[in-house]
Parts: sequence; C-alpha cells; structure tokens
Amino acid sequence: MAMVTKRRIIVERTAILAITVLFLLPVCWLISTAYKPSNQIFSVPPRLFFEPTLDQFRKAFAAFDVVSLVRSSLIISIGTTVLSLLLGVPAGYALARAKSRYAAGFAYFFLAIRMIPAIAALIPFYLLMRDIGLLGSWWAVIVFNTMLNCAFVTWMMFSYFKSLPPDMEEAALTDGCTQMGAFLKVAVPATRSGMIACALFCMMFSWNDFLHPMFLTTLDSKPISVALLTAYGTKDITWGTLGALAHFSTIPIVLMALFMNRYFVQGATNGVQ
Repeated sequence: MAMVTKRRIIVERTAILAITVLFLLPVCWLISTAYKPSNQIFSVPPRLFFEPTLDQFRKAFAAFDVVSLVRSSLIISIGTTVLSLLLGVPAGYALARAKSRYAAGFAYFFLAIRMIPAIAALIPFYLLMRDIGLLGSWWAVIVFNTMLNCAFVTWMMFSYFKSLPPDMEEAALTDGCTQMGAFLKVAVPATRSGMIACALFCMMFSWNDFLHPMFLTTLDSKPISVALLTAYGTKDITWGTLGALAHFSTIPIVLMALFMNRYFVQGATNGVQ
C-alpha cells in the first residue's frame, strides 16, 4: 500500500512539473529574447547560455515612449478599479440585504453582463463616445471597463455580504448608528478582503485589456498592451526589442499577483457561492 502511494505521489509530481514547464516555456523564451543579442534570438540550435545584453532595452526606450505607455495603463487600470468599487460595493450590499426573493437572480444578472462578448457592445459604445467627445481619451476606456467590471464586483460583493451575519449591523443600528453608518463602519471593514480581491481582479482585467483601448484610444492615450501589437510592423523593431517592451507590460501585473495571491484565492472561492 505504501509503495502504491509513493508511486502515485511520484506520478502526480512529475505531471505537475511537466505542466509547469510547458506553461513557463513561453515566459522563459520572452525573458531570454530580451537579453540576447539580435543574431542569437533564432539561432539553431537555441542557445541556452549566452552573454546577456541590455541593447534591446535601449532600443525599446529609443523607439517608444515607455513611460507614457505605462502611465496610460496605470491611469486606465486604477481609474477603472476605483469606479468599479465605488459603484459595485454598495450595489452588492443592497442586493445582499434586500428582502426580495429575486435578489440572488439580480446578482447573477450582473454576472451575465460581464459575460457579454466585448465586441457586441464595442461598436455602439464607440459611437456614443464619439458623440459626447470622449473618444480617444482615457475616460472612454475607463467608462467601458467600469461598465463590465462593476457588474463583476456587484456579483462578487453580493456573495461576501450575503455570508456576513447581519447581527453586527443590527447591533450598530440599535446603538444609534444610521443605515449608511452601519454599512461604512461595520459591513465594509468586515468584507475588506473581498474588496481587495475585487480590486485585484479589476486591476488585472483592465491592465491586460487589449480590444477596448485598441479602438477607443489614440496614439497619445494608448496603454502598453496596445503598443505591443501596433508596434510590430509600424516601427523597425526586432523580436528582442518587442521582448524588452513586453517586460514593462508583464512585470507589474505579475508582481501584484505574487504579493497578493492569497486574496486572489479568496476571491475565487469566497466570491463564488
């Protein structure tokens, strides 16, 4: 029995290692490409050992305004996250404390909004932003992403508030606290981990978004996710330069995921009920 268990553990760990290597190979290729000399990127056979160089990063900074691209990504991501939380958290609380038997159905209706194919709403939204003069600005992408992410936050926070016993809020009301005070001073602090998880998901969705800013921004307001594609073919750059530019698109969101991974896990479990 012990031998069977040991073999099963070996097989499981070997399978996990193989899958991990399979998923990490593109990342390793991306990293190595950015530090290889141009004439060694597609060498056959591939060179695992080479003398690292920063020439690709110097070319990336010479060809692109990297600071402006990262700034656009940050403004769009942070703006979307803040607006989504400001609208989605109170909406989730209201649904969780509603006496209606249809409240749960409304919560899943918000989730269905997030499932709408982006391209289905993009053209009408494009025309709307053009008519009100926001097309080409960061606000066009922030408003569109907020529409989608706010629905996701509402559904997530509905589950968090629903799992929170209302006894503490009722005690606060008994002590003279208003309904708004009970929400801000009792319910919101008690679901802080859920709001952090929602913020991380909104940040990740917005940072990695490509389709919406591709159509709604201009050269001055586009984020780095769009620059990665539009750069290839419009400027005389190499794969190494593209790999170096991809560093600035990948590292911030990966670091955030690594430092906040426990909130991602909570968001994927507590929020789905």
